[in-house]
Amino acid sequence: MAKIKTYTLKGKASKESVDLPPQFDTPYRPDVIKRAVLAVQSRRHQPHGVDELAGKKNTAQSWQTGHGRSRMPRIKGSGTGAANKAGFAPGTVGGRVAHPPEARKVLIERINKKENRLAIRSAIAASSNPEFVKARGHRVDNVPHIPLIVSSRFESLETTKEVHETLNALGLGDDLERASNGRAVRAGKGKMRGRKMKTPKSLLIVVGTDTGVGKAARNLPGVDIAEVHGLNAELLAPGTHPGRLVVWTTSAIDRLGKENLFI
Repeated sequence: MAKIKTYTLKGKASKESVDLPPQFDTPYRPDVIKRAVLAVQSRRHQPHGVDELAGKKNTAQSWQTGHGRSRMPRIKGSGTGAANKAGFAPGTVGGRVAHPPEARKVLIERINKKENRLAIRSAIAASSNPEFVKARGHRVDNVPHIPLIVSSRFESLETTKEVHETLNALGLGDDLERASNGRAVRAGKGKMRGRKMKTPKSLLIVVGTDTGVGKAARNLPGVDIAEVHGLNAELLAPGTHPGRLVVWTTSAIDRLGKENLFI
């Protein structure tokens, strides 16, 4: 592939240029990417179930025929008014749940190792296509180049202010603002369960070695940080939608090529 320009922390093109590794030439496979993302998401599911005797701890018994009433189980001693207390009948008001959740159910989706690596390579290639990046909703009008490769000095930034100034200099301020303004209260009961806010995904920072930028950038809304060997399909294609805006450091590109990651 042709050489790609790199940029300094001031947002200006440097004299150094790099060759993109072969991972960026991978064909676009949205079907494989989706499978890999769902496999990653499934590992976060926490199994839960109910008591096997839930709804059955009573003396309910059917009256059988001849009483002018349905044959649903009724609590003993409650007479005809106990129909809503039926225990073993799942189709009645107050009855047990027909098919309750079981902790033994297997929730994890499996994916072959080679297929997972193909998905990561395909998502990497999709992140270098401006059309896919714009289709995800990222604001890249002021970004000088996609894929965007910045000096490895970026990895050693230690404050959020430094990271924010550098990203603004690289033309990424609009996308950071989009994520910040897009934060909203979640609909439904999730807001009572520790996940009150929803935040749009902004850019992904991929480094060769995290020497401080991970802690400095973690408070920016929608921004994720990952070392290149720790990439997965969900980081590169959140919600199964490829084309995430990615900022690479030169050391990450170098390590991706030299170590033949995900091949």
